[in-house]
Amino acid sequence: MQEELFGKTIHELEEIVASGHLPSYTALQISQWLYQKKVQSIAGMTNLSKAVRESLSGKYAIHTAVPVQEQISKDGTKKYLFPVHRNRHVETVFIPEKNRNTLCVSTQIGCKMGCVFCMTGKQGFQGNLSSGEILNQFVSVPESGSITNIVFMGMGEPLDNPENVLKALEILSAPSGFGMSPSRITVSTIGLLPVMNEFIRKTRCHLAVSLNSPFPEERRTLMPVEKMTPVHDIVALLKEQSLERQRRISFEYVMFRGMNDTIRHIRGLTRLLNGLKCRINLIRYHPLPGVSLQTSDESTIRWFGDRLNEKGLLTTIRTSRGQDIMAACGMLSTHS
Repeated sequence: MQEELFGKTIHELEEIVASGHLPSYTALQISQWLYQKKVQSIAGMTNLSKAVRESLSGKYAIHTAVPVQEQISKDGTKKYLFPVHRNRHVETVFIPEKNRNTLCVSTQIGCKMGCVFCMTGKQGFQGNLSSGEILNQFVSVPESGSITNIVFMGMGEPLDNPENVLKALEILSAPSGFGMSPSRITVSTIGLLPVMNEFIRKTRCHLAVSLNSPFPEERRTLMPVEKMTPVHDIVALLKEQSLERQRRISFEYVMFRGMNDTIRHIRGLTRLLNGLKCRINLIRYHPLPGVSLQTSDESTIRWFGDRLNEKGLLTTIRTSRGQDIMAACGMLSTHS
């Protein structure tokens, strides 16, 4: 069976080239064909000799896949369904705005973290995506050429698939890959501590941590992972890091009526995040079947954000996009 070439880093390509006793510069040529010229086959790498192409084709192949379904929201958001291994699918969301076009990519088929407010968590876990399957979402949406920003906020917990996510990030930002600025890439996590530390050391991409309550006992009812990665440990790790000025740390805070939207929570967030340069993104909860939670009303969300800003915590309210096609935050799922 041929090994997948799309999704390999420049270092992996250098190893392939060395094992085949090919000139060292061949690795860069292959990388440019894969990620800059977006070639569909090894045979199309025309600046490689015919013998080299035939040798590579005997062991490797390029498999990219176009989406099999498209849904368009009334607000212009688009949701794509991509086929992946094991005859499964993942969802990818394209969000057009006036000054940017954002692609929200998935990293897993389902998710094992079990957050009660997330449809992907309710789906359960069916497998990790390879680095190639993650990157395929970027190169194979029809709007690929116009994407300005990428967020790893689709299906799955990105840092639960660290090897493939870190490889995808390297290829996205490397000059030998897609050459995208790390400041255009954000990775969301519930806060898997050892891998989060590795992510900070190895990349310069932005980090978004799913917080949702400053109080461990409340966070645990929403996010079972609090037992394994306590919120205070997550914040302590971030405060210990020497973070680059250009890297943004943000906390995602889904607003639940009567549960995490009180003055007590404002005071708790102020204490918890004191001394950490960060921002808070307030997110409306999008109702899910079988879940009794409700979103905070608009006046409460605005009040909550205003009070946090007064406390010196930069806070924004995220606009909901694609709710009518189940593409908004927490709504992605391919459960059949």
